[in-house]
This record gives sequence, structure tokens and C-alpha cells, in this order.
Amino acid sequence: MRITRRGLIAATAAMPLLPGGAARAQGGTLRFGLSSFPPSLQPWANTGTAAATVKLLIHRGLLSYAPDGKLRGELAESWRNESPTSWVFTLRDNALFHNGEKVTAADIKWNIEQIAGERSTAYYRAEMQNVAGIETPDARTVRILTKTPIATLPNWMASYHMMMVSPRSPTGSGVLPVGAGPFMIRAQERGTSIDLVAFDRYYKPGRPKLAGLRLVAYADENLRVSAIRAGDVDLIEYVPWQSMAAIEADERLRLDATNGPFMYLNFNATRPHLGDARVRRAIAHAIKRDDIVKVAFFGRGSALEGLPIAPGSDFHDEALSKGHAYDPDRAKALLREAGLPNGFSTSLLSTAQYGMHKDTAEVVQQHLAAVGIQAELRLPDWATRVNLGNRGQFDIAVMGTATDNNDADGLNSLIDGSLSPSYVRSAGLRIPKLEELMRAGRAEFDTAKRRTIYLEAQRVALQEVPLVGLAWRSQGYAMKKELTGFKAMPGALNFFSGITLEDAAMG
Repeated sequence: MRITRRGLIAATAAMPLLPGGAARAQGGTLRFGLSSFPPSLQPWANTGTAAATVKLLIHRGLLSYAPDGKLRGELAESWRNESPTSWVFTLRDNALFHNGEKVTAADIKWNIEQIAGERSTAYYRAEMQNVAGIETPDARTVRILTKTPIATLPNWMASYHMMMVSPRSPTGSGVLPVGAGPFMIRAQERGTSIDLVAFDRYYKPGRPKLAGLRLVAYADENLRVSAIRAGDVDLIEYVPWQSMAAIEADERLRLDATNGPFMYLNFNATRPHLGDARVRRAIAHAIKRDDIVKVAFFGRGSALEGLPIAPGSDFHDEALSKGHAYDPDRAKALLREAGLPNGFSTSLLSTAQYGMHKDTAEVVQQHLAAVGIQAELRLPDWATRVNLGNRGQFDIAVMGTATDNNDADGLNSLIDGSLSPSYVRSAGLRIPKLEELMRAGRAEFDTAKRRTIYLEAQRVALQEVPLVGLAWRSQGYAMKKELTGFKAMPGALNFFSGITLEDAAMG
């Protein structure tokens, strides 16, 4: 589903006039400075944080996460594990799509089938291949039967890549799918802004508190900071790290930042030399992460020398977390072992739109050169970078993201080469043993046994290198002090923070 201006107008015209009007009288309109204009608002695609924020405003899935990071119901008011291969979700009686139609079990079944379909390009398509069947014994009950035990299926259903849309959405090229979230899109200026109004039949009484939002794209991070400091917007995402101290010092503003997102490298294993795990390990040992933290994040972060499993997680291991520590001599030895004593030439895809991406790429380029790997920088705008990644048109790529959730199973989207192509994972790279372990981890309901499985997965990943971790980063939102209700969510859920805008109000 690709949104165009014509499609947006058509979809808006198809929506009924709702009792009381679509916009609430209270709350006013919040002005939100996005870091980019969403490359796409396809509800099931992964096209970056700005797009995720918009999707979290206009759509809802079966579940989501509360501000404290715990699972909570959305379209489903409750859920239970009926057996190792059966999960039952009970829908709310008052959940409506924006066209006024009730959300039914048949609608949920249709959505999951579309995501899993043979021609689907959905980000969660591979996960949905694990669904053996969907039963709808009545309009409010959805029973999802899985081919194997899946302990983490509720986390899947809480992802913003698993939004539920009306099967009766207007059809045609570029037409906007009808969601069930707290806001509706009323207008957009392509590349510049999106205007939302509150849906006054949203299933949570008194939500949203705002009458609407105006989302304005500030691709230049300095202009984004200037906008919040000048009062042109009320909230911005992706506060540049060099500006965090100034935001903290401004008595009119508040910074809400948390660790969780991270930077890493992924690979196109079909390109010369990059299909060799020894070369990927050489790259992992060639990079001094502390330099990235200092240069790109002004010290607001920490080195990431293994898989992105945060300290404090049940699956974190201190020794394994340093398995790719900086060791240029080891990097050179691995290159010699791979038959590349003089190194090789390649390219490094990043973007100039985000300073952190560009700065990270430049540090990586310098360290690779020191061991004989000459990497030419490619720095397109963000939308182009996403498209190149999705098409696998890169050698090595700098990436910044968070795992899908705070469970170790959330790593799957980054390291499972069997999944649909995506700019967040390596291309053309399959590691059967790692995929087997990750499947075993998600099938195990016992926490201690899961820990053993994921420790072994980390050992395999350190040898096979599906990605190269670079740095944990502090991710910040800046806002006017009178803004209440909005919260930067913890850890890997930071990119879900847009969901808290249903609680936001300007004091």
C-alpha cells in the first residue's frame, strides 16, 4: 500500500462523518518535528523511525507496549496461551476502524493472512509463516495456531509492523489503508508535513487528549533543534548528541533520552570477499568503538562489541559482549588468513541526512583503512539509503536501529537471513546454525533454558558475524516543559515512543 496525495484525498472522502466531528475540542494541536518525511506509510513495511511514529498514531495492532515497556492490550483486551501451539486473543467490543466499522475477528484473520501471503513484502512475513491456522469462533475471539511452540508470539503482535487495517479500505493505486488508531490523516504535503486529527470514537475513553498533530519534517538536524528552541514546534525526535547539553540547559525545554538504539554494520555477502566470515570478523576487530561514541555521540553512549543484548538482560553475558573487541593485529591476521594480505576495496553505505550516520561511517572508514580495507563512502538522503538497503544495493552499510523488542527473540529481525529483504539486515547471508538456535529460543517457554540457547547463539554469531555491533547510543526527544504524557520508552522500545502521544497534552 503506497500513499499518494490523490490516494489520501480518496481515502478521506470515503470516511463517514462521525458523531461529534473527528477532532476533539480539548488539547489543541501538537507540532512535532520529525527527522525525515516517511519514505512510505505502508502499515506492514519497515521504513524508519519517522514512519513508525506516524503508524503508531493512525494504526493499532492486537497488542502494544505500555510506557514502562510491559505488554498491554490494544485491539485485543486480553490474551492467553491456551497450549504451546495456541494463543487466544479476545477483542475489545468497542474497537472501531476510522470508517466506523467494528474490528472483528474476521478482520484480524484477513490481516495476518495478507501479511503471510505469497506475494507479501511485509516485514513480518517470515514470522507469519509459522502460523498454521487462524480460527474465529465468534466475532471477538481469534485463535492463532502455530506450527511449533512460539513463546514470543505476543511480542510479534505488539510490533508496529503488525498493524491491523480494515479489509474494506478503499482500493486503488496509492490509497490509504483505514486504521483504528487514535488519529486520522487529513492532509499531507509530500516531503514536508502531515496533518492528523483525533478519531473521536477511539476505543480508549478520553484518548487522545490532543485535537490533532502537525508533523513537520526537518531533515537538517540543526534546523530541527532551532525549531524547538524557537518555539516553532513542541516536540522533536532525534536530538543531535552535540545539542543535548544545550537542550538540558534551556529552562523552557526538557530532554527525555534513553539508551537502547544502537549502530552496527551489515553486509552484502554476495559482494567480493564479504561472504567470507573471516573477512567480516576482521572488520569487526578493526574498529575502535570508543572513537564512534566520542565523535558521533559526544560521549553519550557506549561501545558495542558483540550482539546488541543490553546489560541487565537475562541473556547478556559479559565475556561474549566483548567478543569483537578492537584488535587491529587480529584483523590483519584474519585478512591474511582469507588470502587478502593487502586488504581490498569496497564501499560503505550511510547517509548524510543524520549526522550520527555520517560521523559513524567516517570513523569506520578510517579504521578499516588502517588494516588495508579501502571503503568508499556513499552518503545519499535517508529515503534513498532505505531503498538501496531494501534492494541489497550495497557492500557494507552503516545502520542504526533497535531490536524489535526487549526480548532476545527481537534479534531475529537483524540476523535471520531467511527473512524478507530489509535494509536492517545483511543481504545474501544465511547462517543455518544461528537460525536454528534462534528458532529454538523462541519455542522455549522456560527462561533458564532460553538463556542457554541464546548464549550459544551469541557464540555462533561472534564467529559468523551476521552484523558488526558498533555503539549503543542515547536516543533523545526534546520537548516544551508544558508537554505532558509523552515518554521516551525504555531500551529497544524507544522507537515505539510515538504510541504515548495518545496520552500527550499541552499544559
